[in-house]
Amino acid sequence: MKKVLAQRKDIVFYLKLFPLKIHPDAYWKSKSIVCSKSLELLEDNFEKKPIPRKECATKEIDNNLKLGEKDGITGTPTLILPDGSIYSGYTDADKLIKIIDEASSRKFTAGKKKQP
Repeated sequence: MKKVLAQRKDIVFYLKLFPLKIHPDAYWKSKSIVCSKSLELLEDNFEKKPIPRKECATKEIDNNLKLGEKDGITGTPTLILPDGSIYSGYTDADKLIKIIDEASSRKFTAGKKKQP
């Protein structure tokens, strides 16, 4: 993601934390990151640094999990493009830019994808 952003100023990522059950600490870590509103904590977590446990009254992580279940998302990272297409798994920066550009060229109308 960082490489894509360094190359393309016209691309924006909106992150939704989606803790998988196979990672036992992922839920509380995700909630702590959301409660802290801290990109730094997210980066620290990716680098396997310890992060503090923080609680707050938020349903954001639970709502993300419900959204993922509704959309059939079972893994991370997952990319949901504006045209509704979904890509799961790691993708290198060049391929990711190509996927984004291709999705941008497709039309999205009234909740239905149109194929090129």
